[in-house]
Amino acid sequence: MPRRTRGGLEREIHAVLAAAGGPMTPGQVRDALDGDLAYTTVLTVLSRLFDKGEITREAVGRGYGYSAPYDAAELTARRMALLLSDGDRATVLTRFVDGLSPGDEQLLRSLLDR
Repeated sequence: MPRRTRGGLEREIHAVLAAAGGPMTPGQVRDALDGDLAYTTVLTVLSRLFDKGEITREAVGRGYGYSAPYDAAELTARRMALLLSDGDRATVLTRFVDGLSPGDEQLLRSLLDR
């Protein structure tokens, strides 16, 4: 199996939870990934996502059921907002916009104009 990119397993697990429509146990998440991941690996990633506030959990039997309260786009937007809250917003936003492709810059402009 090829090596995952940095954060790849977190994104995969978040996508599984977002698609589920309800809480999933670590075992259910592992089974949905169709991989040969260890239960403890899935549990560790779920715990990290929970600690970062990116997923929620609720008691289910003797363990927890995990849910994704928002989709990948909302998660990315929340991460961007968090990054902007730390430091010189104007400089960060300027560098972000400077790095956009012309198509993305036009999309951003149209979103701001609506």
